[in-house]
Amino acid sequence: MNSILDKLKKSLKKTSDNLTNSLKNIFFIFTKIDDEFFDKLEETLILNDVSVSTANEIKNELKSKVKLDKLESQEEIINMLKKIIENILIESNEQSSSCLDKNPVLILAVGVNGSGKTTTLGKMAFNMAKSGKKVLLAAADTFRAAAAEQLKIWSVRAGCDIVSKPEGSDPGSVVFEAIDKLKLDNFDVILCDTAGRLHNKSDLMAELSKIERIIEKKLPNQNKEFFLVLDATVGQNMVSQVQEFLKILKITGITITKLDGTARGGAIITVRNKFKIPLRYIGIGEFPEDLKEFNAKDFVEALFSGI
Repeated sequence: MNSILDKLKKSLKKTSDNLTNSLKNIFFIFTKIDDEFFDKLEETLILNDVSVSTANEIKNELKSKVKLDKLESQEEIINMLKKIIENILIESNEQSSSCLDKNPVLILAVGVNGSGKTTTLGKMAFNMAKSGKKVLLAAADTFRAAAAEQLKIWSVRAGCDIVSKPEGSDPGSVVFEAIDKLKLDNFDVILCDTAGRLHNKSDLMAELSKIERIIEKKLPNQNKEFFLVLDATVGQNMVSQVQEFLKILKITGITITKLDGTARGGAIITVRNKFKIPLRYIGIGEFPEDLKEFNAKDFVEALFSGI
């Protein structure tokens, strides 16, 4: 077993224990695979932070597959359930294109307060620099002095450059200057931090639109990624966050943080199913190497590791 899968299993243990213990009870109680069995399975998914609509879709597809393939054993049915969920999580061809491996690329991270944007970018900077990329950090969260200081610490750890300005400065000017520096000094990647914001903070959301306009104007035909960073501990509230940020930005990827501290990982299935936005990274610990590229097969294997 690979060490990544081991760590993912440990991080998803709370979610996995909740889900798999419930599934074991269902198979213990129901000796017949009938409508009541599938309704109970749907209820179990909902109780594990899968939305009602997504749980219903999964149930109906599983029901159809069980009937078509004449599946009877617990192992056969669980394996089919895993396959259905994996197909939801995996990127389809038309949505799988990513600029992450191209040079140069700008990555802008957005999200609510406390979602883990700054730490995620710091880890990305560390890992990218370690792989040989020339990385530039842009501290465009100028509302929170601690954010810039935190990013500066990461820049030292990663051995990369940073563009920052005093607290209260125009965030757009930080991004503007960073793009100029990218062009002048031939950086491979810019990682741009932004202030945490909620949908009811109209001034901050408008500022995000301004930053996007600056990026599109200065890098019209170059590689760009707009990442939404979501905290897994908020469960289904992730859905409303995606909805609100999509009103402002064309989100190209989602990063899920804090999987190591929650039993609500099932909501990730709903986010992927509802919005079809690629899941790019997951955070499964505090160290830089604990930020991993999302792998649907490993995620599902860890999710069902208790059964």
